[in-house]
Amino acid sequence: MKAAYLGPPGTFTEEALIATPECAGAEPVAMATIPEVISAVERGSVARGIVPIENSIEGSVNITLDTLAGETHAVQVQREVVLPIRHCLLARPHIPLGDVTDVLSHPHATAQCRGSLAALLPGVRVHASNSTAEAAQEVSEKDAPWAAIGTRLAAEIYGLTILAPDIEDRHENATRFVLLGREPVPPTGTDKTSVVCYIEKDRPGSLLAILHEFSDRGINLTKLESRPTKEGLGEYCFFIDMEGHASDAQIGHALNSLRTKILDVRVLGSYPRAV
Repeated sequence: MKAAYLGPPGTFTEEALIATPECAGAEPVAMATIPEVISAVERGSVARGIVPIENSIEGSVNITLDTLAGETHAVQVQREVVLPIRHCLLARPHIPLGDVTDVLSHPHATAQCRGSLAALLPGVRVHASNSTAEAAQEVSEKDAPWAAIGTRLAAEIYGLTILAPDIEDRHENATRFVLLGREPVPPTGTDKTSVVCYIEKDRPGSLLAILHEFSDRGINLTKLESRPTKEGLGEYCFFIDMEGHASDAQIGHALNSLRTKILDVRVLGSYPRAV
């Protein structure tokens, strides 16, 4: 079995893949972009794929939402994985912390470690990379005393040492990932359902009408977010996460009722929620 993830090797997404029981023993396949991961699942060239969908600091990963809502038809969310984000300062062996002149990483990672970097390496030059894993790989190939902000997994893969662990400024930082496949999964009793709702036109009370279908049935919503449909300025769809499975009677009734009132409702998946 092949399982795709957002690469290159050593990313947090690969760590999430390793932590997912459905992918135990799978052959990991690194993809360059999130749409490529989702497309590989859609085509059936991989059995499963995993992508980030939300970060506790940066918010939603819009490219994941937009691709799931607008470019796929056969993909289902099968599980969510919440991974604590632990950034490490990495360098080639035998380079001490005091010798580091430059730090390389993804801009999100360096922003999340700004305070720690200022304390550990005041005045250090910071450079942007496409990913934390790519930064680790590049630092491993440099003769200069550079360091990367990356994962423990990246340190193992690229032969780097950890100069300082857990340098993120906010230790509650976490990312939510979703495991994707082509088949829906049965209820477990501790599930979550993700849907996207499309309204025919913007008018007063459109969102309220959607929310009433859930509140009247006692369905707890865990997330609500709007995104442009990309079909016209001011046209939006609504992403909604709720507790429960689409096969639950109350959720089924709510979705069926919604389909008579708005343009469309797509179920992105019902899946075991992360503990």
